[in-house]
Amino acid sequence: MKTEEGRRRWPALLRRISRITRDPSNAEDVLQSAFVRVLEYRSNDREVADNDAFLARTAVNLAIDERRRNLRRGVGQAPDHEHVSDDLPLQDEVLAARERLARLKAGLQRLSPRTREVFLLHRLDGLKYREIADHLGITVSAVEKHVAKAALFLTGWTEKW
Repeated sequence: MKTEEGRRRWPALLRRISRITRDPSNAEDVLQSAFVRVLEYRSNDREVADNDAFLARTAVNLAIDERRRNLRRGVGQAPDHEHVSDDLPLQDEVLAARERLARLKAGLQRLSPRTREVFLLHRLDGLKYREIADHLGITVSAVEKHVAKAALFLTGWTEKW
């Protein structure tokens, strides 16, 4: 996490990892391992669109793997009367998600009506390119171009904010 925002998010990510592993003392190690993995991934000339998001996803995946390993070994299991699970996101995570959603909605409004419709049919409704093409009376190639155009625009749009 190079950015100031990334450094600001580190404690929140650390808390999130602690909740997943249920071992605060191990959360820092998991996060450091994720950071090393991201650096290794990028050192192989692979591009990452959003380093902070990639690090967060990697850390969460490692934390989940760690928790599964511990549960298989019986480590960290609390007696039933003490076991209280809180899978709700933290307030800053909710706020960040709402901000991302607002940026995405604003970006969607800037797309042409046809591109927006094709993109939403694919991403929101889950239709395949062939189904969208048949539904709208356009070619599969046109659907591919609309989806690519929307994805490219929205990626750039959300990074500007």
